[in-house]
Amino acid sequence: VKIAIFVSNEDHCLADLLFRYKNGEINCKIPLVIGNHRNAQRLVEFYGIPFYEIPVDKHDKSIGEERALKMLVENKIDLVILARYMQILSADFIKNVDKPIINIHHSFLPAFVGAKPYHQAYARGVKIIGATSHYVSPDLDSGPIIEQDTVRVTHNDTIADLVRKGKDIERVVLSRAVRWHLERRILVYGNKTVVFD
Repeated sequence: VKIAIFVSNEDHCLADLLFRYKNGEINCKIPLVIGNHRNAQRLVEFYGIPFYEIPVDKHDKSIGEERALKMLVENKIDLVILARYMQILSADFIKNVDKPIINIHHSFLPAFVGAKPYHQAYARGVKIIGATSHYVSPDLDSGPIIEQDTVRVTHNDTIADLVRKGKDIERVVLSRAVRWHLERRILVYGNKTVVFD
């Protein structure tokens, strides 16, 4: 299975996936990583994988999406991973990729959809935070859920503490989802999944 990884400024999920890839924990090929910033370029190239920067124009995302789609087709990509790729993909892009796309969302969905979920959780005074890996659908953070996990937090935790604790969960949840997909252990029906042992 050939996978492409999309990344933005946060590279902790990417770093975890690349480490697991190098150690044979996830069985796939990674012909490219696409980022909308250069932050992860040195990390990706350390693993001998080509990195491509495709900036996102806030006013017209179609140019970058067309370029990314062309690269996915040229490299015969079977699976796309959004490793904290903090961009909303257009419905046209999702449709044209026509391959599974797995996202990691830094919240225990369906709570705190969209941007800054740790800030939202802090403002609500929640006692647990979590991360959710799901297949991407045209509706924001609403695709079939593959894996979730949580960690307890207290009133003593700051937003920075929530972010730090959340990053640890995000790494594990995304890597599990990717591994299970690669092992063909996931059955999708409607907007639900069954993950086989």
